[in-house]
Amino acid sequence: MSPFLTRLAGRIAILIAAGTLVACSVEVDEGGGDYRPRPRPQACTMEYNPVCGVRGGNEQTFPNACEARSNGFRVVGRGECRRGGRPDFRPDDGRACTREYNPVCGANGRDRQTFANACEARRSGFDVIGRGECQVRRPDNGWDGGGSDRDRPRRGERACTMEYNPVCAQRGRDRRTFGNACSADAEGYRIVSPGECSGY
Repeated sequence: MSPFLTRLAGRIAILIAAGTLVACSVEVDEGGGDYRPRPRPQACTMEYNPVCGVRGGNEQTFPNACEARSNGFRVVGRGECRRGGRPDFRPDDGRACTREYNPVCGANGRDRQTFANACEARRSGFDVIGRGECQVRRPDNGWDGGGSDRDRPRRGERACTMEYNPVCAQRGRDRRTFGNACSADAEGYRIVSPGECSGY
């Protein structure tokens, strides 16, 4: 066999081998077009701010957005999932926010909520209505948090941060210093001044 024919036969053998590999490629179906690999574990807070999440055709209510996302669900609405439709909500638009703590009060209809910053409020579908934590005004010291009386948190059951931003608060004739406004409000005290109480 001539050297030309030997090289030609070698090239043909390589082409046949490559063609065989291409023809024998395997495609793996991972259970449909909606498959997403399960995300890595992440730590979520125990905050109860329910959201409706969806993955594939499955809708499920989660205690908060972090829990939904950590289970591979996309948040489609605030509140519990409803049969026959999702909650009325402007969904998280995917914008990235910084982690700066510059609290703002946000409003969405009658709902009021404190957010770490304005970006977080807007991303959650709330309009910023003021700087700082939302203040609850109760002229008769009654509940104005919506819902019925049975929805009202009992004294001491409200979850507050451990942030130290002291306030002087009063209930009746009792005046005392609390670590922050949330703690004072949770105990049913009315804030009378920022900072520690003096002379009491």
